[in-house]
Amino acid sequence: MWSDLAPVGRASDGGYRRFAWTAEDHVLREWFAGEAAARGLALTTDRAGNQWAWWGDPDTQPGIVTGSHLDSVPGGGAFDGPLGVVSGFAALDALRAKGVAPRRPLGIASFVDEEGARFGIACAGSRLITGALDADKARGLRDADGTTMADALTSAGRDPRSLGRDDETLRRIASFVELHVEQGRGLVHTGDPVGVGRMIWPHGRWRVELRGQANHAGTTPLADRHDPMLDLAAFIAHVRRAAHDAGALATVGKLRVDPNGVNAIPSQVTAWLDVRAEDESAVRAVLRALQEYAPAEESWTPVTVLDADLADTVVDALGGPPTMSTGAGHDAGILAAAGIPTAMLFVRNPSGISHAAAEDADEADCLAGIDALATVLERLLT
Repeated sequence: MWSDLAPVGRASDGGYRRFAWTAEDHVLREWFAGEAAARGLALTTDRAGNQWAWWGDPDTQPGIVTGSHLDSVPGGGAFDGPLGVVSGFAALDALRAKGVAPRRPLGIASFVDEEGARFGIACAGSRLITGALDADKARGLRDADGTTMADALTSAGRDPRSLGRDDETLRRIASFVELHVEQGRGLVHTGDPVGVGRMIWPHGRWRVELRGQANHAGTTPLADRHDPMLDLAAFIAHVRRAAHDAGALATVGKLRVDPNGVNAIPSQVTAWLDVRAEDESAVRAVLRALQEYAPAEESWTPVTVLDADLADTVVDALGGPPTMSTGAGHDAGILAAAGIPTAMLFVRNPSGISHAAAEDADEADCLAGIDALATVLERLLT
């Protein structure tokens, strides 16, 4: 499975570009459908386009679900998302090989547009089905080329009018266990291949508009310029100071420059700001320090405490692995906020690098993650 996925959307530098509702996304969706068919699983697609492969009928009673996502950030790594989907299929295979007879259905999910790399809102697929993202707002979101999500869905053969909260799908989920590569180095320090998530930090995205005056780069004296790139430099420095003072993490990682010409002073720069912290007050402190820039909120996810009882069950089933919080958002957090009992497993990342081509995990640790997931699923299914 891993080798089949490896070339999809991979660039020459090893990074991935797997955006929602693109040709690469279509290949990934076909791969998921093929893996479901090869195992005789029933494949369903919800109102947002998320895919579900079922062993057993979740309409007779809600099932235990695992899985993750297959899309990436620009230049992303191979493990963020796909490791959870591949491990879900592999864990199901292990349960069948062991002769486990589940008392309830088992589902494997592949959520669409988790990274939000194309339309700007993370976990769009899970936000839509839980009602956390308004369908009209989603349809109107635009990518860097000006294509709306509605148009992208239409081009991919889907009806954008289907978007919206999906109570039928939500009723099928008794609990959700997401396996994910660790996006940090906590497990390196504990010496464990697998850890259990307890909490997801509050995090959000904001947009800042910096306006200037377009003019000729070769004829406009420096003293006569209103160059928004200088304002951008000051803004980024201000962001760094504010994050340091508040004990938060803040990043300016995406820009749009108009008119974006080498020999033209820009008329406007749009910058996107990502702020996260273990405590919401630290995030708000950063935003207060940036008030003069009037940041416009594009998405916000409050602190998400994963289901304590389910986490305790997972820890007990695995014999006491370390528990941790994470600053990365996940579909598991969106489902948890919607009231679905949710747990997370993390597989050790030796470098701690994520959202980059160097993202990695040792094969032995990945196999340990599959074993851990299979053990947890067996406990929940029998």
